[in-house]
Amino acid sequence: MSNYAYHTSLTSCRDRMTTMTLIGVIILYLLLGALAGTMAGLFGIGGGLVIVPVLIFAFGFQGFSPEIAAHLAIGTSLATIVFTSISSIRTHHLHGAVRWGLVRPMTFGIVFGAMVGAWTAALLSGPALQTIIGVFVILVAIKMLLDVNPKPGRDVPGAAGLGVAGGLIGWVSAIFGIGGGTVSVPYLTWCNVRMQQAVATSAALGLPIALAGAAGNAWTGWQHPELPDLSIGFIYLPALVGIVATSVFFARIGAKLAHRLDGRLLKRIFAIVLIIIGLRFLLS
Repeated sequence: MSNYAYHTSLTSCRDRMTTMTLIGVIILYLLLGALAGTMAGLFGIGGGLVIVPVLIFAFGFQGFSPEIAAHLAIGTSLATIVFTSISSIRTHHLHGAVRWGLVRPMTFGIVFGAMVGAWTAALLSGPALQTIIGVFVILVAIKMLLDVNPKPGRDVPGAAGLGVAGGLIGWVSAIFGIGGGTVSVPYLTWCNVRMQQAVATSAALGLPIALAGAAGNAWTGWQHPELPDLSIGFIYLPALVGIVATSVFFARIGAKLAHRLDGRLLKRIFAIVLIIIGLRFLLS
């Protein structure tokens, strides 16, 4: 075989492998969107709690730098929540469950807090951020296992108090790439907001969290030297498109399954999986 034929054959083989890898990754993103949507519908948690850990593993598989894998996963997760939260808000609004009087004052704090959260995450190294995510995931899993929820202990504060609470919720959510339900639902419940309204209001708060957090990650990651192609700052577009394509549809399926399956057993299984994922981050 001539050198030309050999190199042509080698290039063709590499192209086929690249194509197969790309197809496999796209399928992974579609499956991840389906999983995140189903979990969100089943347990009422934000898809980011599932999306961020799996994306970190996926980006490592793709050979992305470990220094930015977590940042890229967080920014991409927040960008997906922009789209999925719109569908959720519409559903809750039609049922009249959203407390818009709480959403408006909290939004000002959320936008500021989410931008600061994106900046805070950018200051952390990739391994440090993965460790923090691992601890957070384990804490959420323990809360789910023990079914710990704050009891109503106070009335809803004024606009200033809601703004401060929104700032803290936005800050935490942007660091971990979540829609805020893990933090905002317990807070609203503590403020004597009925659970149904707390979940619906939390869904509405997820949109400004996602918008501000995604914008902050796009800005802080802009022109980072280790970014892969098809990225806008710390937002990876192929993952964004794949996840959004399936998550909205499967969120509806998850909501229907929640009324048919043993929710407590499923929640415990899911919590155990989260603990394993969190430990994986801490031990790696």
